[in-house]
Amino acid sequence: MISWTRALAALAAVLTLVSTVPAQAAPVHPVGTWGASADEVGGQTGAAGLTDRSVRNLVHTSLGGAGVRITLSNVFGDRPVTFASAHIGLAADGAAVVSGTNRPLTFDGADQVTVAPGTEVLSDPVDASVPADTTLAVSFHVVGESGPITGHDVATQTSYVSGTAGADVAGEESGAAFTTEISSWYWVESVVIEKPRRVKTVVLFGDSITDGNGSTVGADRRYPDVLADRVAASSFAGRFSMMNEGISANRVLVDSTGGQRGLDRFRRDVLDQPGVSTVVLLEGINDIRWDDADEASDLIVAYRDLVAQAHAEDVCVVGATLTPYEGGSRYTPARDRVRVAVNEWIRTSGEFDGIVDFDAATRDPERPARFLPAYDSGDHLHPGDAGYAAMAEAFDLGLLECDR
Repeated sequence: MISWTRALAALAAVLTLVSTVPAQAAPVHPVGTWGASADEVGGQTGAAGLTDRSVRNLVHTSLGGAGVRITLSNVFGDRPVTFASAHIGLAADGAAVVSGTNRPLTFDGADQVTVAPGTEVLSDPVDASVPADTTLAVSFHVVGESGPITGHDVATQTSYVSGTAGADVAGEESGAAFTTEISSWYWVESVVIEKPRRVKTVVLFGDSITDGNGSTVGADRRYPDVLADRVAASSFAGRFSMMNEGISANRVLVDSTGGQRGLDRFRRDVLDQPGVSTVVLLEGINDIRWDDADEASDLIVAYRDLVAQAHAEDVCVVGATLTPYEGGSRYTPARDRVRVAVNEWIRTSGEFDGIVDFDAATRDPERPARFLPAYDSGDHLHPGDAGYAAMAEAFDLGLLECDR
């Protein structure tokens, strides 16, 4: 587990990474401005790994701040991985970085770090700030053979790998050397900033619907992204960051192609996040589709477990109803009856600190077992951009003020 107790520099900046000057300030703590749940990366180069290549991950901030750090994860690796020349900067077009913003990162003062399998590492803070709602380029060079990659398979964002083995190009602002496009995030797990203690992290936990499957690639239209935009435009602006901890194909009850089951990854992906105060729980549709939960009670027992874990750490839980999927893969009326029963329990049990009714927000009033056509990505299981926007609009921002 990473320790979040170090002091960071603090000074806001707009539109660029800039140096900061220490000054007297209110007590501060780390919060996550971006996150992606670690998993075993499958396609492209994931299973085989990389050898002496540079990686440039593009990630999007939810909140601006100073004292920037990154987390690199080797949780699912089978050998130590050495990273060199880590940098963070503002993304320009393609794989390029905005001139003058590509700042080096260190790890305990060194420009190289070796991460043991099953562990992760937090960088030192950069004496700089990043803006909110901005795409960052997180770059590093993989020294030697990495083995299987820990990362995030379905990024809904294009990132890049260098085309020439051996050449360390992580510090270059030009994107010319990054000739291989990837649709996953490799090794980077979070971007952390420092904010006053009143600012909190909200974790969005779930499966592909939280992950943003079906939204426009590179447009940051997942429901957590749109929710962050709503917060930024409201009276709550500056008070909450968002970390998306959804994994496509994930299930609550069993391990699957979508990684560790929700019951097992909840601590790492939610409770161990810096500054977390609230988690939004939207998961269970895959358990129903694959008959892991052939009765509502199977999921209800698991939800109670997750709520108890969160409450033991003074973290609030917002329960989210499961969205409709008639016409989608593995739909049957019998399975949908389980979804309906689960949703009724979420709405009425009183066991959550609040609820958000994503089912009601996205369903077709004429045929409530399916999406409103305008909200359907086309596969009848995932929303499209308009559907994700409707989900974010359905969220009562007042729920974020929950304090246990």
